[in-house]
Amino acid sequence: MFSSVAHLARANPFNAPHLQLVHDGLTDPGSCPAGPTAPLRRSRNLAAAAVEEYSCEFGSMKYYALCGFGGVLSCGLTHTAVVPLDLVKCRMQVDPQKYKGIFNGFSVTLKEDGVRGLAKGWAPTFIGYSLQGLCKFGFYEVFKVLYSNMLGEENTYLWRTSLYLAASASAEFFADIALAPMEATKVRIQTQPGYANTLRDAAPKMYKEEGLKAFYKGVAPLWMRQIPYTMMKFACFERTVEALYKFVVPKPRSECSKPEQLVVTFVAGYIAGVFCAIVSHPADSVVSVLNKEKGSSASQVLQRLGFKGVWKGLFARIIMIGTLTALQWFIYDSVKVYFRLPRPPPPEMPESLKKKLGLTQ
Repeated sequence: MFSSVAHLARANPFNAPHLQLVHDGLTDPGSCPAGPTAPLRRSRNLAAAAVEEYSCEFGSMKYYALCGFGGVLSCGLTHTAVVPLDLVKCRMQVDPQKYKGIFNGFSVTLKEDGVRGLAKGWAPTFIGYSLQGLCKFGFYEVFKVLYSNMLGEENTYLWRTSLYLAASASAEFFADIALAPMEATKVRIQTQPGYANTLRDAAPKMYKEEGLKAFYKGVAPLWMRQIPYTMMKFACFERTVEALYKFVVPKPRSECSKPEQLVVTFVAGYIAGVFCAIVSHPADSVVSVLNKEKGSSASQVLQRLGFKGVWKGLFARIIMIGTLTALQWFIYDSVKVYFRLPRPPPPEMPESLKKKLGLTQ
């Protein structure tokens, strides 16, 4: 599968070196006009330099592996860093009478468990979200190339938002299967005082009580929460980056330094994160309650919580997810910069489509 993807990626519209040269006006996507050989040689040298600038070929196995590694760092580190906020958010969702708000939740937790209590669930959080990040970002790059080649260059541009949505949804489907066991364990540790304090204690106890079902009974609600979240995360980010370079940043991306590009990445990530939190919050409330209780189904929990109940803890989640998403995109893009991976510029309308629409002579 991956070898075929690598082959398709060479001609893919997202292939960065070719697109960057076209974007910068350094080469012509069509045939070269007849004339002196010097300009042609210069163009070839520029193309060669563009390829040599990167540590691997776009769509290669190394490219996907490093993208997956970037996902491990971006998701694993950021989710672990906000464990205290996540713990309070989960407790607000499952016991709103006791934990009445963010500050009250922190106060009650510190009083009962001390400072160490705020770190409960850090191990399953780190492991689970590292696996999720590996699949989320790695498979997103794979599916984006696959679906783009199915659509063709012109349709890829015209239907790029749908492509982002489809690729991210496909990637998240597999990412949630990897996340589910650790997410169930984390919620059990955080929301059931006295049940278990560590992953080593909680996982065997859960398996003894309910078998494998304990780890995967929340996978369907996870899909309900994470797939819309990830679709919004990737599509909103991609289109926000495009809009920022078009309407806000005073110069083309090709003229921006790497730090300037990373600032744009962070801003676009935060904007995407706010929308992500709102879209996925009701399902997140269901997951928190479902993983705390034994024998309940998602529909039963949803019915019991009601419309008002599923929105408990939204403000805390907006702060958490907005910051998380911005940092995740910043770390992911920084990994690409560090390892010198191809980073395509914002998409531009293909010349063939411009001609069809009468936008060029």
